[in-house]
Amino acid sequence: MKNKINKKSVLTIIGVILTYVIIYGLTKTKIINSYYAGIINLALINIMLAVSLNLIVGFTGQLCLGHAGFMSIGAYLSAILTQKAEIPFIVSIFIGAIIACIIAALIGYPTLRLTGDYFAITTLAFCEIIRIVIMNIDFIGGARGLTGIPKKTNFTIAFIFAVITIVIIYNIIHSSQGRAMLSVRENEIAAESMGINAFKYKIMAFVIGAFFAGLAGGLYAHYMGYIQPTAFDFNKSIDYLTFVVFGGMGSLSGSVIATIILTFLPELLRGFQNFRMILYPLALIILMIFRPQGLLGDKEITFKIFKLDKLKKNSDIENGKEA
Repeated sequence: MKNKINKKSVLTIIGVILTYVIIYGLTKTKIINSYYAGIINLALINIMLAVSLNLIVGFTGQLCLGHAGFMSIGAYLSAILTQKAEIPFIVSIFIGAIIACIIAALIGYPTLRLTGDYFAITTLAFCEIIRIVIMNIDFIGGARGLTGIPKKTNFTIAFIFAVITIVIIYNIIHSSQGRAMLSVRENEIAAESMGINAFKYKIMAFVIGAFFAGLAGGLYAHYMGYIQPTAFDFNKSIDYLTFVVFGGMGSLSGSVIATIILTFLPELLRGFQNFRMILYPLALIILMIFRPQGLLGDKEITFKIFKLDKLKKNSDIENGKEA
């Protein structure tokens, strides 16, 4: 069993390194041009947002419609700290992420005790309030937006943070806390009757998700070099929720695949001009009709596709014969 886990870990690390080397090499040799290289960077940031939102929506069962609001907090705070206070880039994005999760705790503490759609309505209102507040603060550019942000985010940084986000959330899900979150999603009353503090795990998922959303916002701001309030409106939150639903609620692999597809699809359809606005939603509708649970449902892509289990059985048989 231990050898099997080690094999999986080694293959995963090799796969991640190969993915990085291949994409990095293709961008440096200009086989992938600068435009599509930029889309790859945005896809990596979107993966952070989709995976963190999946922790809240897919694994804990709490409908959050304000993920873009936490992203905006991380984006604006980190940009101000880097630009105005000249604080190092890495430090500033973590400060923005920490402030985002503190605000999430303040919002979640009263609302997550309620049942029904109150939490979704509250997070939606929060997203719009944050946007309106930012629009009315001239110090950070107001409605015009904030310009002159140092462009510190590159492919390497975005890739590292995306991998770290996936690894951390994967480990949370497969821990005792993650199993408690899943039980809350399946049946909150039954979970509480078994001694699980549903409120504790709901707010834990919400705060962790907000932290990574703030972190992604900081990376986004330092990649674009310019941010404005309209980039973090309600529609942006719906985009991230679409990534989660498209990939399958409760599937990290699904979130990653769906994010890559839905980030690139609008760009690939640009040649169709006005028809692009029809084809994109049509693809989503077709998927929801024929695959309502999403691409992967609540399943994950495992190493069974490489027949590791079969290899392990064969090695066990050989070892038995030798003995």
